[in-house]
Amino acid sequence: MRFDPELAEIRFGCGLSPRLAPPQSPEAMLQRLTGADEMARAYPVQDFDAAFADSVTFQALARERRKLRGQPEYEAADARYRTFRQQKRTDRLQNFAQRVLRYADTSDGLRERLTLFWSDHFTAKGRRGAFRHLATPYAETAIRPHVAGRFEDLLIAVVTSPLMLHYLDQKSSVGPNSPVAQRRKRSAGLNENLAREVLELHTLGVDGPYSQTDVRQLAELFTGLSFNRKEGFNFRPGLAEPGSEQVLGRSYGAEKGRLEPVLQAMRDLARHPATARHIARKLAVHFTSDQPDADLVEHVAERFRQSGGYLPDVYAALLEHPAAWASELRNVKPPFDFVASACRALPVDADRVTRLKRGQLNRIFAAPLTLMGQKWEDPAGPDGWSEDDAAWITPQGLSARLRWAFAAPQRLVADLPDPRRFAGTTLGSFADGKVLFAASAAETRAEGVALVLSAPAFQRR
Repeated sequence: MRFDPELAEIRFGCGLSPRLAPPQSPEAMLQRLTGADEMARAYPVQDFDAAFADSVTFQALARERRKLRGQPEYEAADARYRTFRQQKRTDRLQNFAQRVLRYADTSDGLRERLTLFWSDHFTAKGRRGAFRHLATPYAETAIRPHVAGRFEDLLIAVVTSPLMLHYLDQKSSVGPNSPVAQRRKRSAGLNENLAREVLELHTLGVDGPYSQTDVRQLAELFTGLSFNRKEGFNFRPGLAEPGSEQVLGRSYGAEKGRLEPVLQAMRDLARHPATARHIARKLAVHFTSDQPDADLVEHVAERFRQSGGYLPDVYAALLEHPAAWASELRNVKPPFDFVASACRALPVDADRVTRLKRGQLNRIFAAPLTLMGQKWEDPAGPDGWSEDDAAWITPQGLSARLRWAFAAPQRLVADLPDPRRFAGTTLGSFADGKVLFAASAAETRAEGVALVLSAPAFQRR
């Protein structure tokens, strides 16, 4: 394997920057990843506990508003509700801006990429009220601290997050023979959503060695996983199905109403050989190609098995394999990565971005992302955004990228760079003659910069 610093920053990081040197070795990349999270300190976003407390306030204001409808106090209650709702929308876009600035300013690009990767792998989103604003705090608290730890700890953190339990309707899942079901004296509502996604998406994979019986048994084991407005996550023994459950031939939960058997089941799933293959292939697809090298996938999977899912070792296996360093840029950047890497390349001034008002953030970032096909924090389902290049190469998506490339840089940078120099700092050795000629021949700096950002070499990684 011949390490290429420019390719490392493009393929495994956030793209080249004129003010930040690319990494000089895989070891340096991994050392930064396992070190201090400097970008989280420089550009903080609201953590989950604080955001969840805000969602409780939002629910209380909505309840008060409904209760006072038709009464003299309604107008004041409505004003309080609307003001709070507008503030949460502002917070959401400001969180987005902080994520962009982390991408633009980091020397630890692998961490940002992995945070996005795992946030997508463990997709969870709010479906109503202030829960719609919890996705970034969820990623900040349940995912980001664990991207350089063990996969089992990451799995447990996301599965026990109130946002995941809300998204997959786990809170309403009741064991058929649980104390609560017996008191109700009617058929309990066992919900299989979380169990199915944990097996199919999060661990073993859609073709994994499990059956519908395993889904049902894991769903019964998961009964009791819940949350409330005061504590966040909690375990409710009264909802738990009594007795043991058999998942992939192993017995869990002989002592009813305990959390530990649930956690042990997740640890075992996290260490399963099928999970190693599933995660290895997803990482290889994300970082290298829609059709990754089979030997690369097996190499990463074997390291996952050997390390018990210790993620830095898994990433090291990816970075040390020759197939990961194919010189051709193959994967198309999803819209967020395209926009954020463009901000890094320009480079944008952090103060300029943080001063943008909510409407400006929406016009420059959020609305264009939707037109490109990636509405912020709103994938269609629990399987997250597509890794298929064809999902992003659409007439509407490409048109939206071109429009953004011609319009947004002028709003984000006071003085646009010289286009030919910009091509060199942005694309490095991937700036071929055609791109350099187009940049040089552009009538204005804005046009030249846009042509560089529109080039295939910038659109791919």
